[in-house]
Amino acid sequence: MAEQSINPRRRRILQAAATVGIMQMTGPFIIKARGEQAIKIGLNDPLTGTYAELGKNEQIGCEYAIEQINAKGGILGRQVQLVVEDSTSADTGAAVQKARKLIDRDKVDFLLGNVNSAMALATAQVSNERRIFHVVTGGHTDAVTGSDCHWNVFRVCNTTRMETNAVAKTLFNKYGKKWYFITPDYAFGHTLQQGFEASLKQFGGTEVGADLVPLGASDFSSYLIKAQAANPDVIIFLQAGQDMINALKQAVQFGLDKRFHLAGAQQELEVLDGLPPNARVGTWVFEWYWKQPNVPHVAEFVAGIRKRNGGKVPTARHWFGYVATWTCALIANQEKTLDAVKLAKATENFKLPPEVALMPSDTFYRAGDHQLMPTLYVGHAQEKGSEAEDLFQVDELVKGVDAALPVAETGCQMKWN
Repeated sequence: MAEQSINPRRRRILQAAATVGIMQMTGPFIIKARGEQAIKIGLNDPLTGTYAELGKNEQIGCEYAIEQINAKGGILGRQVQLVVEDSTSADTGAAVQKARKLIDRDKVDFLLGNVNSAMALATAQVSNERRIFHVVTGGHTDAVTGSDCHWNVFRVCNTTRMETNAVAKTLFNKYGKKWYFITPDYAFGHTLQQGFEASLKQFGGTEVGADLVPLGASDFSSYLIKAQAANPDVIIFLQAGQDMINALKQAVQFGLDKRFHLAGAQQELEVLDGLPPNARVGTWVFEWYWKQPNVPHVAEFVAGIRKRNGGKVPTARHWFGYVATWTCALIANQEKTLDAVKLAKATENFKLPPEVALMPSDTFYRAGDHQLMPTLYVGHAQEKGSEAEDLFQVDELVKGVDAALPVAETGCQMKWN
């Protein structure tokens, strides 16, 4: 009866207004909501302390990948957002707290990090409890994909054993069988030294001494004096970041490079760039190198990072962040889901495409321990090559599958729960 009292013209106006109102509450509202629901990738990495430069470079690699991913439609048709937290370089408690914040408060869909091996182990435990797909970018200690492996955790960077296996025979054959270790006193350094010790035992060499050095040490003189007194053939430096810069700079000031061969496993362009030219010495392992003229897509990656990195070439750390981020996007788009278990299952034996791998050999995540099988670059530091930033001469390429322990020997017992 009330409706009959409204004249026909007014009824048409009210109906039109109602239709517009419904349109405003459906179509535009849903589109707006979708636009707001970005896929979130959390990066928990050191932005302060001795590993700050390494963490910041991993972040740049992540950002570059996200720019490319969003240009190609994002993940599952949604744009991708990077949420970054400073884990610090040495406070594992802070790193764990930041990981929980990213997962519980920021609601990230994926977790990346950490540079520090102890933090990588601790945050992997958090991500496993929260059932979040996690890619460890730069924490090398074996246990991450070994004794403490998790179904949801994958790793881009090498294990410490891969690095020592790649270079140990060269050091033994070319420079001698008596080694002295200067080792950072935490998980990364411990497992590097253990890897080298296993090689020494295999080859019949001798460990003539070793020192454990606190993370963040600035004065290495007492350790260098002890190393000199032990009269080794090779002094093995296992530091990273600013610690490695301090150690090598002081070793050259002491003239140790004139009496002994200086060497180690993992070396980084950030370190060589931070050293005076005369301290760019020794035999090392690089995990990725920017000068690979015969490998497709490397030149484009170098150019892209230069634009975001003050004109500087990319380092392995940029590559770590880039590969970790692209792994999340590739596998989610392939499987058309964000379900962590489905993503993890699909990532086992997943081969990176050439434009992401940027390496000469097949690069894939091994099933069984979730460790990336890359190429390792064994060579020597140099003051300057054909270009100002060419500070490493690659002498040998080692396939990850040849350097890695078999899965059965890693200690990984993968439990899907």
